[in-house]
Amino acid sequence: MMIRPFVLLLCLPLASMMQGPSGDEILMRVDKNMFSEQKIVESRMIIHGQRDTRTVESKSWQRGTNESYTEFLAPAREKGTKMLKLKDMLWEYSASTDRTIMISGHMLRQSVMGSDLSYEDMMEDPHLPNIYSATISSSEVIEGRECWVLDLKAKKEDIAYDHRQAWVDKERYLVLKENLYARSGKLLKTVDVREAMHVHNHWLAKSIIYRDVLKEGEGTEFHIDNITLDAEIPDYLFSKASLRR
Repeated sequence: MMIRPFVLLLCLPLASMMQGPSGDEILMRVDKNMFSEQKIVESRMIIHGQRDTRTVESKSWQRGTNESYTEFLAPAREKGTKMLKLKDMLWEYSASTDRTIMISGHMLRQSVMGSDLSYEDMMEDPHLPNIYSATISSSEVIEGRECWVLDLKAKKEDIAYDHRQAWVDKERYLVLKENLYARSGKLLKTVDVREAMHVHNHWLAKSIIYRDVLKEGEGTEFHIDNITLDAEIPDYLFSKASLRR
């Protein structure tokens, strides 16, 4: 039986819809869900070291992708330490020494406060579609949530993680798990979301465990205690002068 051409044309969009979104389209939706132009975050890092466990509290003000100011509030020995990110530059102020240093080069690979997060992690462009292309490798269920498993490949060479695997919640477009790899294929870090929250039509991670697999210890828990999206943030915070205030 001959199928008329206009019937074929009608079937093409239907077939496309049945196939579902591409990897890059999923990554774009993840980015749209996660991003807020201005936000204030109060958080805790519970750092499980080889010998002890300690908690570091901080408050961060973030505007866009290029401006971020963080003040550490506890414990006492870390209180008053501040960090400022402006585009591709990062400074850290130590209250105990009253000194400001620029974090650059090999220093970016160092741990932040002894945690499983590096300064390089903090400097990464949060817009993943800018630095990775994505393909769907499979589907899996994590904690009862249907997920796409995406393979992300870096578009540039100077990226901390050459490729990564990301498990994306099919309903909420929230990344629930990640494996981060070096160019050699060696696994460097794992990320697991333990709790999510719904804020102003955004699904965000509330509790996350980061683990640097090259380090001893049981990883770093990151908990968001309070978050304000689309917040009003004064301009003076995003200047080097703010580090000594």
